[in-house]
Amino acid sequence: MKLTLYSLFVTLITLTCCAQPLASSVEAKTPTTLNYTTEIVVPGINIPWGMDFLPDGSMLITEKAGELIHFKDGQKTNIAGLPEVYLRGQGGLLDIKIHPNYKNNGWIYITYASAEGEGDGGNTALMRGKLKNNAFVEKQLLYKATPNTKKGQHFGSRIEFDKDGYLYFSIGERGNRDENPQDITRDGGKIYRLNDDGSIPADNPFVNSSNAKTAVFSYGHRNPQGMAIHPKTGAIWVNEHGPKGGDEINSIAKGKNYGWPVISYGINYSGTPFTELTKKEGMEQPIFYWVPSIAPSGMAFVTSDKYPDWKNSILVGSLKFQYLERLVLKNNTVIKREILFKDMGRVRNVIQAPDGYIYVAIEGTGIVKIIPNK
Repeated sequence: MKLTLYSLFVTLITLTCCAQPLASSVEAKTPTTLNYTTEIVVPGINIPWGMDFLPDGSMLITEKAGELIHFKDGQKTNIAGLPEVYLRGQGGLLDIKIHPNYKNNGWIYITYASAEGEGDGGNTALMRGKLKNNAFVEKQLLYKATPNTKKGQHFGSRIEFDKDGYLYFSIGERGNRDENPQDITRDGGKIYRLNDDGSIPADNPFVNSSNAKTAVFSYGHRNPQGMAIHPKTGAIWVNEHGPKGGDEINSIAKGKNYGWPVISYGINYSGTPFTELTKKEGMEQPIFYWVPSIAPSGMAFVTSDKYPDWKNSILVGSLKFQYLERLVLKNNTVIKREILFKDMGRVRNVIQAPDGYIYVAIEGTGIVKIIPNK
């Protein structure tokens, strides 16, 4: 009997330890030497939210205020024909992503805050279109979240394609944490999955659930503003804003509940608690969480040989502390944090381009390229 009780005790301790995500007790340090410098390649953009590259190496950049910029051969051209953008608080023209088979079909996808539909205010929408003669044409509205609201927070939004060609995008809970994120019949606080034409995949998790939003892939999110594909597993990873503390990185799995606001490692901005729970059965634990919050934005896995000492780590932009953070992974656990380019400005996005270089979108500055020192 003693052996049985001891074995049970050891098992419980082991499970408890293994279940704990690694928090920001891993101190973020500035490296003693940095083998890279930065160069502004696209100046003069106020809030560059999204960016992607066309096959000719030119860049598409969304300016939150509602402009789509085509940067080619050192020149910026504003693209005409965009949908009307609901500009309020964190809402505006958000992310952009070209189709994986863009060379053959020409599709470009954007997320933006839209006032379309019933009710005052706006909510996040997903549209695709094509670029022709400096205009956005053949526009198709693929998804529009409801209901509209005049609240100015938590629109999301990022777009990503997985290796099977499914399209994922995020919508924040629009400041309604008590109703939206835990209810699959309501938009907001979700990661969505669609086919590239906007139709619903037959194996989406809630296609047979009564009154469910069938585009929903996962729920219980607060405000995901970073999204990237894990280069080895192919899983969609997101980072999302917590309140005061409790920013998270999550690996997104089909039909899973990520807990907001039932569980959280954060507290209200006033300093008061809104939940006593950091874990609950049936709710996923984050891979990593930050306390205090860094206000994470764009996120990218480094796979390029141009940055050998960063390879296989994650880069996350910090809006709050105005730096780029590097997270070193081991078996999907963060074992090291580095502060890169301290005081570079509010980092809104970071991507690894097809040519292997890393580009960072900085508010009030524009697009910055990270260049290895010779």
